[in-house]
Amino acid sequence: MLVREMSTKADGGLYFELYWGENLADAWSYGPEQAKVHAAPDEKAPLPLYGFTLPEEPFLMAERTGRGWRIHLPPNVHVEHKARGDAFTSVPANQLVKDQGRTSVALADGMTLRLTEGQLSLLVQGSVVKERVGPLQWKDMGWLLIVGLLFLSLPVGFLLAGPTPQRAAESNARALQLAADKEAARRKQMGLDTPMRPITDAERSQQQTDGGPEEVHIPATFRSR
Repeated sequence: MLVREMSTKADGGLYFELYWGENLADAWSYGPEQAKVHAAPDEKAPLPLYGFTLPEEPFLMAERTGRGWRIHLPPNVHVEHKARGDAFTSVPANQLVKDQGRTSVALADGMTLRLTEGQLSLLVQGSVVKERVGPLQWKDMGWLLIVGLLFLSLPVGFLLAGPTPQRAAESNARALQLAADKEAARRKQMGLDTPMRPITDAERSQQQTDGGPEEVHIPATFRSR
C-alpha cells in the first residue's frame, strides 16, 4: 500500500462538475458540514452519477479527513490532476492510496482532479464556499440599524432642505439674469449693441426713391376687382 498525505484544507467544501465531452452536463456543491459524499445512478443520491462504473451503490466518492478531502476512485476511471493555471497530467502512482482493492487520492489545496471514463469526465475541486452563513450577531444588528436610519433620513433631509417659494424665486431670477447676459453678449458680437440715432431731414431728402412715379393718375372709369 502506497500512502502519501498531501497538504489539504480541512475547512473547505467540495465541488463537482460533470462533462459529456466538452459540454458541462451538471454541477454539485457540498458545504464543509458534509462529512461524506456518496454517488449512485439515482436522482435521489447525494451525487447522482450516471455513466461511471461503480463497484457498489451507493459508492463512497469522497470523505472528509483531518487534513481535508480524500477522493475514492471508481475502478475504471483515468485520474488526472492539475494546479491553478496548469494543464491536466496523470496522477503519479506514489500519490495514490490503495487499500483492500480500492484506490483513493488526497485532494490538495488548489488542486483539481479529473476522473474520466469513456466520454464522461468528472472534475473535483475544493469549493469556494468555506462555511455556512451563521445567524446575525448583535454587531450586525447594530450596523443594520445604522444603515436603516441613514436610509430613512434621506427623504426627511430632502423635505427639510427642499425648494421653498423664496428659493424658487431666487433660482428664477438667476436664470433670467443668465439669459439676459447671454443675449447681451450675442448682440455685442453681432454689433447690435450700439443704439441707433434718428435720421436727419438732410439725410431723408437725399434718400433715393424706388424708381416709381411719385403720383399715379387713375381714370374715372377705372375699375378694380
